[in-house]
Amino acid sequence: MRETNFLVENNARHVWHPMAHPAEMQANPPRIVHAADGVEITDVHGKRVLDAVGGLWNVNLGYSCAPVKAAIRDQLDDLPYYSAFRGTTTSPLIELSYELAEWFKEDGLVRSFFTSGGSDSVETALRLARQYHKINGQPERTKFVALKKGYHGTHFGGASVNGNANFRRNYEPLLPGVIHLAAPYAYRNPFNTSDPAEIAQAIARQFEDEVAFQGADTIAAFIMEPVLGSGGVIVPHEAFMPLMRAICDRHGILMIADEVICAFGRTGAWTGSRLWGVKPDLMCTAKAITNGYFPFGAVMISEKVASVFENNKSPFGSIGHGYTYSGHPVGAAAALATLRETTRLNVAANAAARGAELLEGLNSLQAKYELIGDVRGIGLMAALELVSDRAKKTPAGKETIATVYDATYEAGVIVRTSGANVIISPPLVITPADVQRIVSALDAGFAAATGGK
Repeated sequence: MRETNFLVENNARHVWHPMAHPAEMQANPPRIVHAADGVEITDVHGKRVLDAVGGLWNVNLGYSCAPVKAAIRDQLDDLPYYSAFRGTTTSPLIELSYELAEWFKEDGLVRSFFTSGGSDSVETALRLARQYHKINGQPERTKFVALKKGYHGTHFGGASVNGNANFRRNYEPLLPGVIHLAAPYAYRNPFNTSDPAEIAQAIARQFEDEVAFQGADTIAAFIMEPVLGSGGVIVPHEAFMPLMRAICDRHGILMIADEVICAFGRTGAWTGSRLWGVKPDLMCTAKAITNGYFPFGAVMISEKVASVFENNKSPFGSIGHGYTYSGHPVGAAAALATLRETTRLNVAANAAARGAELLEGLNSLQAKYELIGDVRGIGLMAALELVSDRAKKTPAGKETIATVYDATYEAGVIVRTSGANVIISPPLVITPADVQRIVSALDAGFAAATGGK
C-alpha cells in the first residue's frame, strides 16, 4: 500500500463514488478507511471509531470473523472459480443451496437462485415473477406494485420499483407499468393520521383500488421491504405486511420480500417476513449472507413458484437469466461459514436486545434536542429524522446534518446520513457498552449542531 500522503492527494481524483456527486467528492474528499477489527474501523490517519453503519448494513458479525476469512482462503486454494451455468456446478454451491433451504424453511422457501448482490437479487426476482405468470398462461401480468420510500437497488428494474426520486429522476424514463403506493410512514403521510394501524388500512385500500383500476390480470408482483431501510428505517404496523399478503393472494399477485437488509437477524428476527408472520413467494437476500466479505446474493423461491417452473415442459420454463459470478464458489464458501457463525452467535437475539437499548437511548436524545423530530427503529436498524422546526416538521438543513455527522465521528462513532435522517445499523454483535458509546457520540454530535439545545 502506498503512503498516506499519496492516498490523501489522490482521494476521489480518479474514481467516481457510488451514490455521490463527483464534483462534491473532489471538493470534499471522503474519509479513507484503512483497517478494521471487531466493530471498529480505523481511518488512514489512525483514528479508530465504532462502525455504527455496519459497513453498509452488511457486516453483521464484525470485521474479525475468522471462520469466514478462513473459508474464503481455503476455497481460493481448492477452487477459486467455476461457472454455474448449465452443465457445471460446484461443491460449495450445492451445499449452500441445501443449507439455505433449511434456514428459510420457516419462510416457506425451498429453492435458491444465486446472484452477485442485492441489486442483482431484485432484478432476478422481478424477472422470475413475470416469467412465472407467462408459464401459467397469463402473459399480460407484467406490472409491479411497490411502496414510496422503498429502496430496491440500482438496476433498471430495481430503480423502477424504487420509491425515492433520488434514485429515479436522473435515469428516467424507467420501466413502464410500475405503480407506487404510499409508504407506511407514521411521521409523514397523506392520510392525516399518525396511527400506524390506520395508515396500514389506508394503504391496503389504495392497493385494492389500484388492482381494480389496473386489472388484477395485469399485475405480476408486489415488492416491499419488511422494514423500509434506506428510505429512513420506516417500521410498518404489524398488520401491514399481512394485509398486503392477503390482497396479493386474493388477486393472484406474487409477493416479493426485499430482505437484502432485513434477512439474517437485523430486525431481531431471522427474517423480516418472519417478524410479521408472512411467507413471501420470492425473497431477495444479499449483504449479510457473507458478512460483507464477498459480493454475493440469493433469491429464495417458494414451493408455489418452484413447482410451476419445475413442472413446465415448454421453453417458457427455461431461465434465460444469470450472472458470471452466480453461485461463485468462494462466495458460497463464505456464505456457509457466515450462516454457521450467525447461528452459533444467535445474532438475532442480540439485535433485539441491543436494539431495545439503542431505541431507549435515542428517545432520550429526542427529549433533549429539539433538532430530533422523530425516532424510529426495530432491532439494530434505527433512524433519527432531523428538523429545524418540530411543529412544522421542516427538514434540517444540509450544514446542520453535516455538523452532526462530523462531530459524532470526532466523538468516536461513524453513522450514516441520508437526507434529513441519521441512520444507525451497527454489526449485530455489539455489546451494551457499544450501544452507550453510540448514544454518547450522537449526544456530542447534536450538542455541536445545536449549542446543547
